[in-house]
Amino acid sequence: MSNTNPLWKVVLLAVVLVVGLLFALPNLFGSDPAVQISARGGGELGADSVAEVRAAVEEAGLTADEYREEEGRLLVLFPNEDEQLKARDAIVNALNLKEHIISLNLVPAGPAWLRSFAEPMYLGLDLRGGVHFLMEVDMSAAIASAEERFVPDWKRQVREASIRGVSIRHVDGVLTARFRDVAARDRMLKAFLKHGGDLDFSTREEGEYAYIEANLTDAAAENEKRLALQQNIVTLRNRINELGVAEPVIQQQGLDRIVVQLPGVQDTARAKDILGKTATLEYRLVSTDSDARAYKRRQDGSTVMLDRDIIVTGDQITSASAGIDQQSGTPAVFVNLDNAGARRMREVTEVNVGNPMAVVYIENVVDTRMVNGQEVHRKSKLEEVISVATIRDVLSHRFQTTGLGSQEAADLALLLRSGALKAPVQIVEERTIGPSLGRDNIRLGFLSALAGLAVVLVFMAWYYRVFGLIAGAALIINIILIVAILGSLQATLTLPGIAGIVLTTGMAVDANVLIFERIREELRSGSTVQTAIAAGYDKAFSTIADANVTTLIAAVVLFSLGTGPVKGFAITLSIGILTSMFTAIFGSRVIVNAIFGGKRLKTLPI
Repeated sequence: MSNTNPLWKVVLLAVVLVVGLLFALPNLFGSDPAVQISARGGGELGADSVAEVRAAVEEAGLTADEYREEEGRLLVLFPNEDEQLKARDAIVNALNLKEHIISLNLVPAGPAWLRSFAEPMYLGLDLRGGVHFLMEVDMSAAIASAEERFVPDWKRQVREASIRGVSIRHVDGVLTARFRDVAARDRMLKAFLKHGGDLDFSTREEGEYAYIEANLTDAAAENEKRLALQQNIVTLRNRINELGVAEPVIQQQGLDRIVVQLPGVQDTARAKDILGKTATLEYRLVSTDSDARAYKRRQDGSTVMLDRDIIVTGDQITSASAGIDQQSGTPAVFVNLDNAGARRMREVTEVNVGNPMAVVYIENVVDTRMVNGQEVHRKSKLEEVISVATIRDVLSHRFQTTGLGSQEAADLALLLRSGALKAPVQIVEERTIGPSLGRDNIRLGFLSALAGLAVVLVFMAWYYRVFGLIAGAALIINIILIVAILGSLQATLTLPGIAGIVLTTGMAVDANVLIFERIREELRSGSTVQTAIAAGYDKAFSTIADANVTTLIAAVVLFSLGTGPVKGFAITLSIGILTSMFTAIFGSRVIVNAIFGGKRLKTLPI
């Protein structure tokens, strides 16, 4: 037995090594802080906008490392986060926010030829720094909102039945319809039952009135809770995308909580403000009817009486952008309505030209106070009229709203674009990891991996001599392949992920130990050198495969059941298992055959 390598094995190992090196190389360059500017609506960024950005950066006394135009966006790279933040503020003041999206980002810092096909790994919260939020969804508000949706439908059915003197409201968590007589109540109960499959109904009489009361069924309530959680996750993801955060983690935790991790976020106050806000708009007619509802003006605190029926809400807004009103020169939010909202707006404004219409700004606010050493959260709903204007013409899909400050207009436009939260959320836990701590974690993680690798290499070289050096070469190739695969998959590397790489290092050497000990046994039993090498690799294969497949199954279970850090550990462990089998079984054998194969040897340096 000669143990020579076919050409294809040598070529395959060489190609894998070269490709692995190329895809691992971007991680040596890392990432640079940058300000990202793109056109709203996915359009191309004009030359004038690029010139304005350059001028704004220069006027702020800053020097950019690079202006990089790619994929329809402009990336302005800076040497550190402080200059990045100053540049962002300068660019925001210089550009029209109605036409541009400006966000912070981290971009690969390697040469252009390398960036064209390979990118570095994303770094997780514990390595890059950032913020961790645990949010609790107000499920009672979600159920109340679902029940309130029946109020307009009940009112419509009562009007169609021509029954007068009926009051329909959602009060104290109960959907209530009050009638003047039992006959009218029973008549409408039959109508409500036809369209109220998700409601549990009850009736009662009190004084001269008869009542219908309803609540969501248990099944419908559970479904609303599930939908609220799912919708909030989608909305939070949209808002985070607007903030320009790379590789955020947004996960459900339990039945009513959401975990949000934002690696690399430096403006934590703004992130917290945007994520937790439930601001939206309602458009209502000014009314003098007896059942009109009182609202306060934002400007002077005076009272405005508004119709109880809503024309359109923020849920019907398909897009929104902040800008400047050309007539008044004040900040404005330009909105587009969906078909249903546009139809409703057109129907109302057609018959109300010359009448005033108000815009109501609504936000759920959580006030946190210390009572007897304990944090007490008090929820309240802020509703204020931000503008009242006379309807001059019929409105439809697109119009504008004024009465807000510039930052408030920008934030509201962001919230309307990303969608409304289906239920309010409250941040119950917040942890911030500074960039310096992240850098310390990277340094310590790198040192631990390097120390582990060095100890293994020294031991293997001492105990197995030349074969130990071959195992060390295979181990280095294994680490290169792990980093290359993580980078090509754009996976997120966390501190537990580094632990997974270190663990894989030991497991990869373990496979070589099994092979080398089997070769020693064959030599002691009197086999020739070439026979011992072949038998060592062949007979150890099943043992190595069994051990690695078992560990791979455990890693898959960890990934499917674990959360962020555990998933990071499981990913690197899984990739490491596959690459270690390739390098320990295939790679090291190719090297061994290249050195010792086809030779008449009496002994082996093992």
